[in-house]
Amino acid sequence: MYRWDFSPVVANADLLVAGLLNTLKITGTALVFGVALGLVLALLRLSQQRLASWPAGFVIEVFRTTPPLVQLFWFFFALPLIVGIEMTPFMAAAVTFSIQSAAFFAEVFRAGIVSIERGQWEGARAIGMTRSQTLQRIVLPQAVKRMIPAFMERAIELMKTTTLVATISYADLLFAANEIAQKTFRPLETFTVVALIYFVVIFAVSLIARQIERRLAVSGESTVH
Repeated sequence: MYRWDFSPVVANADLLVAGLLNTLKITGTALVFGVALGLVLALLRLSQQRLASWPAGFVIEVFRTTPPLVQLFWFFFALPLIVGIEMTPFMAAAVTFSIQSAAFFAEVFRAGIVSIERGQWEGARAIGMTRSQTLQRIVLPQAVKRMIPAFMERAIELMKTTTLVATISYADLLFAANEIAQKTFRPLETFTVVALIYFVVIFAVSLIARQIERRLAVSGESTVH
């Protein structure tokens, strides 16, 4: 019978805390830059100019269809050889997951913008508003409200995906768990604790997402997935 002993894991709790903070750091960075870049890509893809819409569509499809691990390895190992700039694990992870998130957020933005009734665009044009003004003052405020649940779901998926950064020696939660398991020879206890940490954090975010979706449903706003 295996005898469970969590005391070695508890003794190294500081490593797990540091790893969790690094996980949240890379997740937050990717979300901030991913949302900003995703909006740009969505607007470019919706553009009537093919020189803008086609490249944006290409970037979106490439980063949505290729494996995240391949993207991470490319930015960490291949890009420095091309541009001659050394990439730290954090830089490579931030760039990879920011662009990948942007590709998914671009589609969410595009769906949200398209979901706004055509009459609102025409009404804004009738009172003399430009396309840019219509987007900023009328369309985006409504679209973003509808897209919040989809953003929350993507944030959850992103946090799961960031476990890949351990493969390039970024000290995230999984990397810390590997170190503790090797040092204490207690992999079962270590990864059980790590699984519980991920569960608590992701479940909390899921509850927030569900609450937001319920409030939007009560207020009569549809959501975009």
